[in-house]
Amino acid sequence: MRTILITGPGGSGRTTIAAATALRAAGEGVRTLLLSADRTDTPGTALGTPTGPAPVQAAPHLTVWRPDATERFRQDLAAFQTRAVNVLDLLGAARLDAEEVTPLPGAEELSFLRALRDGALSERYDLLVADLPPLAPALALLGLPEELRRYLRRLLPPERQAARALRPVLGRLAGVPMPADWLYETAARWDVELAAVEAVLTDRDTAVRLVAEPGPAGADAVRTAGLGLALRGLRTEALIANRTLPEAAPDGWLAGLLAQQRKTLADWSDPYDVHPVPHLGRDPHGPDDLAALAVPAVNPAPATAGWPVTDRTAEDGVLVWHLPLPGAIREELDLVRRGDELLITVGPFRRIVPLPSALRRCTVAGAGLRDGELRIRFAPDPSLWPGGGR
Repeated sequence: MRTILITGPGGSGRTTIAAATALRAAGEGVRTLLLSADRTDTPGTALGTPTGPAPVQAAPHLTVWRPDATERFRQDLAAFQTRAVNVLDLLGAARLDAEEVTPLPGAEELSFLRALRDGALSERYDLLVADLPPLAPALALLGLPEELRRYLRRLLPPERQAARALRPVLGRLAGVPMPADWLYETAARWDVELAAVEAVLTDRDTAVRLVAEPGPAGADAVRTAGLGLALRGLRTEALIANRTLPEAAPDGWLAGLLAQQRKTLADWSDPYDVHPVPHLGRDPHGPDDLAALAVPAVNPAPATAGWPVTDRTAEDGVLVWHLPLPGAIREELDLVRRGDELLITVGPFRRIVPLPSALRRCTVAGAGLRDGELRIRFAPDPSLWPGGGR
């Protein structure tokens, strides 16, 4: 199962490109699901087929789905109230009816992530094309499963067997009731669901396509997005330069815009696999217009991505952790080790990552940023390393 995540700045045409990508794959006989986070029916407008909260077949081998976050939130809240009925009764709380429930902030994102998991794990499809929100909310969305799992582990650690026996004693000492089993069970269930989403996002068959118009604003957005995606360990498969002008553009303001596009495309050509998509002179509508965009086919053999650790103990006495961070600036980079975790801040982004097992028995010996790659050196701790670090 391949998963292609598509995002870009607002107004860049990312949903149309997602629809064109899905339609091309379906036309090649690939069973494709187009999953869209768009609140309006932009995918249906592009494809010429209305779409909604129920999956619909928009073309042979192509299914389109726009999940309904409100209905999913109602179902989740109803299930939660059923499990917590004893606690609610103890507090004298009145249960909410489904008709009075409106989604809380974050419910839409969680609903989309669960739909992403369901689509990726379905055996009905060979390719999932996910039309993500614009760049800023998309980057936050992609980091949500990992961050929520970390919060759950800190607030309700899974190592609860000993605490279960001590709970009555602790409750009397503290003067407040301790968390009930159902709370730990709920946290465990959420952790499993979030882990499944995280597995989809970090799978080697998952890649990102960025969509942007070539120009100063698009260049800034792509630079920021590339850094944020790299910090999440996500690989950018292709950069779609949308709405490019023909080389035979007339003189005048279009000629200046064309020169601007040429410069941006030249800057993008080195770090990215760039695919210019022509401006049709109108908003694409229907299969013929989407085919005219000539988006690239999905690569059936994706390149692997990761943060490898190389053993340099024989030569330099250190292990080196390689973190690709294209576009990172030394002055905007900060590293803090906290136990078995590393807090990485780069530009506007921040991530807390667990150290690989081998590095947990080491001390940080230094770090350097070179050619868009952060290299962190770890020296074996003699007290923890087999053979005393030799």
